[in-house]
Amino acid sequence: MRGVVCFAIAAGLSVIAFAQPASAETKRYEPPRMPDGKPSFEGAWTNASLTSLQRPARFKDLVIPDSEIEEVTRSHPQFVRQLNDDNLNPETKFDGKDLQGGRGYNAFWIDPGMAFARIRGTYRSSFIVDPPNGQIPFKDRATAARLDEGENEDPRRTMRGNFDGPEARPLGERCFLTSGNAGPPMLTYLYNNNYEIAQTPDHLAIRVEMNNYTRIIRIGGKHVHPNIRMIHGDSIGWWEGDTLVAETTHFSQHHARTMVGLSETAKVIERFTREADNQIVYEFIVDDPQRYTLPWRGEMSFIATNGRVYEYACHEGNYALPGILAGAREQERRAAEQQAQKQQN
Repeated sequence: MRGVVCFAIAAGLSVIAFAQPASAETKRYEPPRMPDGKPSFEGAWTNASLTSLQRPARFKDLVIPDSEIEEVTRSHPQFVRQLNDDNLNPETKFDGKDLQGGRGYNAFWIDPGMAFARIRGTYRSSFIVDPPNGQIPFKDRATAARLDEGENEDPRRTMRGNFDGPEARPLGERCFLTSGNAGPPMLTYLYNNNYEIAQTPDHLAIRVEMNNYTRIIRIGGKHVHPNIRMIHGDSIGWWEGDTLVAETTHFSQHHARTMVGLSETAKVIERFTREADNQIVYEFIVDDPQRYTLPWRGEMSFIATNGRVYEYACHEGNYALPGILAGAREQERRAAEQQAQKQQN
């Protein structure tokens, strides 16, 4: 049944489901349409936002009251960092902590957004809406900790002293895979949270700014053979009224290196609904019994942008990787010289 996508939890009768569409009595937004009559998602979009995937401890509830949004926005670390950089003030603090310490970029170089996400009329403290606590229900907290630190299950990468060659370095350093912008689910990152969508009756192509990856959803298609694995999975789609639903399976082991750490057996259901001229409401359910104790659900908005999405030419400016390896070779050379001197003495 493809009417309402839901997952029953084996331990009981709990059900996680997508929100129901607006009632017939509610005046519905009429989206722009493609020649085949389906809603158009074409254009340039961004999901940049101060809202985070998981709910920060300072928020008790999913919804941030309108009366509090100005205060929580102005006190958000990114907002304070931006003011700090604009005013060249190194003394700015947040919750008593120096914001200049422990971060690799100042606010000029990062662009996570400058406002909290507003979805269906309410400001959100997290993209996760279920479980109610706004946290990913990891089975293994050690796995969660590694993901929070940017780790993955590749033992070569967890051995931080391994600089033998480029193959042993993280995929992000090699310009192959960075964060979870491409998804699914398509999440926000420190920067490059822009997308360009092209649409035909049979396909939805989503070009992700980060690493210039283009994700294809085959509308009305079937999944590829189980032996075929893609980094971001295999996506097929179908229409439920004016909502495009996508199902993604067949993930590669490399997808475990994104921020949510999906296994190869994971399934992600996404729903794309055009709810305003400048907004696509994006909903997703992640079902991965290997990694999580139960399925979890999120919602976010993609907002139309006026600018173009330019190529993310990572390899052309990727001086970090040869620099890292050159530094390792220099350390090895010095160690060899020291060892030779000891043997001579």
